[in-house]
Amino acid sequence: MTVIEPTFEVARYGAWAVMRVSGEIDMATAPKLRQHVQNVTARGPDGLVLDLDRVDFIDSTGLGVMVGAAKRMRMAEGVLRIVCSQRHLVELFELTRLNEVFDLFETLDDALADVPSGEAP
Repeated sequence: MTVIEPTFEVARYGAWAVMRVSGEIDMATAPKLRQHVQNVTARGPDGLVLDLDRVDFIDSTGLGVMVGAAKRMRMAEGVLRIVCSQRHLVELFELTRLNEVFDLFETLDDALADVPSGEAP
C-alpha cells in the first residue's frame, strides 16, 4: 500500500488562517498535520479553517489531531471550521459523531461567509 504524503497550503483570510490539506491523514502522516496546525495556531488567528476537500483518507489518529486543533483554538478563544464535501469523509464524521463537535461546511466560501476579509485592526 502506498502512502500519499499530505501537503499543506496555508493562506490568511483577514484575521483567520485557511489550511488546505491534501493526501492521506493517518498514523504515519498525522504528526505532520499536528505540527502544521501548531505552527498556524501559534500565530494567534481568530479562526482556523481546515479544508479537507483534497484529503482521500483520515484514520482515528488524524481525527485525534483535529480534536486537538479544536481544543487548541478554543483555549485561544478562536474557532475551528472544517470544509468537507466528500461523502465518505462526511460519513466518517457522522459515524464518530464528530459532526456534533466540529463546524462542518461544504465549501470554503461557506466556511468563510461571515468572516471579515480585511485585516484585523
